[in-house]
Amino acid sequence: MSNCTVESTTVETSDGVKLHARLFKPREEIKGNLVVVLVHPYSILGGCQGLLKGIAAGLAEKGYRAVTFDMRGAGKSSGRASLTGFAEIKDVIAVCKWVCEHLSVDRILLVGSSAGAPISGSAVDHIEQVVGYVSLGYPFGMTASILFGRHHNAILQSPKPKLFVMGTRDGFTSVKQLNNKLSSAAGRVETHLIEGVGHFQMEGPAYDAQMVNLILEFVASL
Repeated sequence: MSNCTVESTTVETSDGVKLHARLFKPREEIKGNLVVVLVHPYSILGGCQGLLKGIAAGLAEKGYRAVTFDMRGAGKSSGRASLTGFAEIKDVIAVCKWVCEHLSVDRILLVGSSAGAPISGSAVDHIEQVVGYVSLGYPFGMTASILFGRHHNAILQSPKPKLFVMGTRDGFTSVKQLNNKLSSAAGRVETHLIEGVGHFQMEGPAYDAQMVNLILEFVASL
């Protein structure tokens, strides 16, 4: 992380939960008036902001500010994690509000990883400054839908630009399930499939650089 700096802060949600967040900033010139907010995988399975530090640092090294945070009940954040991720929508909204107020920006890209994808997808249209959305391994499959199915419509009906990144061997969502879901989506929708890669494999650090490049390509198109 030599080409970026990291600052820690606390963000309070509308229902009084205190979230531990980190701001990754470029050492050199900041590019554009856009901040990337990253939403981590399922807290109940050990998801935390640390899983996204490689992507956040990579974005900062390329000139973009990035924010990671522990959702309620994860890491150093207070509160309790919810099973279905609906309480956590407040967390995403609070962090985006903090970004707008403290970093003087009017453009946010929301990036959700695994369960963070449905949670952030449900927040997209609650935040005026969000100009686009990137999903890294959205769990659209039948089993995952028991927990996260009620989130689907929010992002599928949003008119904002969307990019869905997935491994072709994702155990939670098949390529067919992904395509079926996205066939009815509103607005601009893009997909990027990574051949032969599983769900948790794609979350690993070996794919951080590829995720950074995909995110930046999407940012350039907004």
